[in-house]
Amino acid sequence: MAHLDRETETALDAVRDRHGRILRPQEAAAIRTRRARSALNGYRLDLAESAVPLLKAARSALDAMQPTAHTQAWCDMLDSLATSHLEILRAADQPAAHETQTVWAHLAHWAENGAIAAYLADLHHQPGPEFTPEEAREWTGRAQLAQSQGALDLIESWYAADGRRITLAYLVEEDASEVVALTGDPNAPGWSVIGRYDNEYLAGRALPRPVPPGVLRAEGSSRCDRPHMAEEIPVQELLRDVTEAHCAGDVSEARLQAADQGRDCGPMTRLHQLLNEAARFSHALESVQGQRLGARLDSLGRQLEFLAREVQDAAHDLGATVAVLPPHRVPKPPRIRPRPALETTPPPAPPKRTPATARHP
Repeated sequence: MAHLDRETETALDAVRDRHGRILRPQEAAAIRTRRARSALNGYRLDLAESAVPLLKAARSALDAMQPTAHTQAWCDMLDSLATSHLEILRAADQPAAHETQTVWAHLAHWAENGAIAAYLADLHHQPGPEFTPEEAREWTGRAQLAQSQGALDLIESWYAADGRRITLAYLVEEDASEVVALTGDPNAPGWSVIGRYDNEYLAGRALPRPVPPGVLRAEGSSRCDRPHMAEEIPVQELLRDVTEAHCAGDVSEARLQAADQGRDCGPMTRLHQLLNEAARFSHALESVQGQRLGARLDSLGRQLEFLAREVQDAAHDLGATVAVLPPHRVPKPPRIRPRPALETTPPPAPPKRTPATARHP
């Protein structure tokens, strides 16, 4: 689906102007129809028969879980996927142009959120036994000592159905390395070791399976159905404008565009938005390290915001100078070797190298 969407956006670029507006609506509609039909054929071949059993397995696993704050949200998601599945099948039986346009949203929904059903269906797995309280105390002490020495290397983390955060780590002691599983926040007090395993594969088979990971924004855009991005001026183009400029006004304009905060945001403003969104993500991790990184990114965002204002002020001041570069800064002419005149006799060719001339230079 993502591949189809990229192909479609490339094709649509040919019917857009530089501001992203569609110039030839009929061609654009035909491109989107081809995209939807290709995705519909792929769904029919790969998922049409397995979607219903997958949703049933996911629902069964969900019914066996203890209710949590997000259980109802998962139920709603499974209902939504079931509805989209029926709409996709209906469109597959009636492949009209308007049907394929409408069905794309359902196909994108499955591509983006079908993994939630797969995660839930995998919860039927029965995990292996964990450490006894005595074993947990012993291994937790060893892991805490290793962490204080920088010898506890975290591998991956997930949430289990019971709400615990589980983290795999390498516990390095002398020349040996053990794979251990922790519960809790490894960067906060109170975490403990619940198991030791020969390798990561065996750890994954013995530990509780992960539940679906969360999203930063519940109403976020889909990777398969993103809105068209606004036209932006690349930083390289702004740099070229400054390098090729002759007067202060041209340089001032390039710098103002870099820090523009209007409808067509400049690259500095986009970077500020990126830092703010990354900070929001870090805080949403709800971990000690996430809060630290979030605060750090918040600080960087404030610094960048201040820097953008300084760039704008300096650009206005530069534009107010009403100046051009002095004439003594003359460009160097290109290094071009003159061609010989037409009546000039070309130089004789060097003698052909033979074994005799090679021995007697």
